[in-house]
Amino acid sequence: VGQTVTEGIVSAKDRGNMGIEDYEDFIQTDAAINPGNSGGALVDVDGRLIGINTAILSRSGGSQGVGFAVPSDLARTVMVSLIKYGHVTRGYLGVMIQDVTPVLAKEFKLKEPTGALVGEVVPDGPAAKAGLKDGDVVLDFNGKPIADSRHLQLTVAETQPGSSVPVKVWRNGSGRTLEVTIKQLPGTEQLAQNTTEKDQDTGTLNGVGVSNLDPQTRQQFKLPDTVKGAVITEVKPDAASAEAGLKPDDVIEEINRHPVKSADDAVRLTEHAKDKQTLVRVWENGGSHYIVVNESKQMG
Repeated sequence: VGQTVTEGIVSAKDRGNMGIEDYEDFIQTDAAINPGNSGGALVDVDGRLIGINTAILSRSGGSQGVGFAVPSDLARTVMVSLIKYGHVTRGYLGVMIQDVTPVLAKEFKLKEPTGALVGEVVPDGPAAKAGLKDGDVVLDFNGKPIADSRHLQLTVAETQPGSSVPVKVWRNGSGRTLEVTIKQLPGTEQLAQNTTEKDQDTGTLNGVGVSNLDPQTRQQFKLPDTVKGAVITEVKPDAASAEAGLKPDDVIEEINRHPVKSADDAVRLTEHAKDKQTLVRVWENGGSHYIVVNESKQMG
């Protein structure tokens, strides 16, 4: 019906656990949002943008008075990352976390059920290097109080990789502050960046994203301990790597006969390459095999 405007009130903020996205921090409103409104503006009474309409809670498929919008601050963070890096860059702490229930709060001698309980610290991750331990409760991250595990996940994700931030934890009945250097979320690293008119591409395996083989990844893909390397998280469809047969979830074990033990190794071995033809040894479906990626045809 063309341009339309509906009105309502904001009934809640910081809504999550909706099962819509991994990172949820929605504004809840009763302004009518119907199919086709997704991506539309949620504005205040002065016309200022406060959110991007995203989803509804409905049994009929039409508006039933409960809609959700992504806050403009979160949308801005994503926009800036896309402009600057070409993809969304998120921070990584390296912990498995859970909410603090009233029962857990009593066990860990907390006055109230707040914060994020660390169930496991990923070896060699930012948290491990900073001294965080299993059983710590994160109460404050970079000066922001942490209400629950989702809140910590969002706050960490919005932190610029490379930043050093204070993290207040509760351990053995008392608080302490640790300094943590945030890394980039595994799976958002790129082996080679797309070139521009001003830059000359000296790397290979363009359009391939990788991450480290942490315990969670090994469990997810049922990888034996004998498999070493970097797991592929993304292969752009138009990349030479995709044409050659590289796929997400493959594990890169070698690049040009050099062993790969981490995502950093994979990045290093694809930088400043002399030859645009790359020999890659990958592990998939219980075995290893070789793939040759030839990017010379895409240099035209």
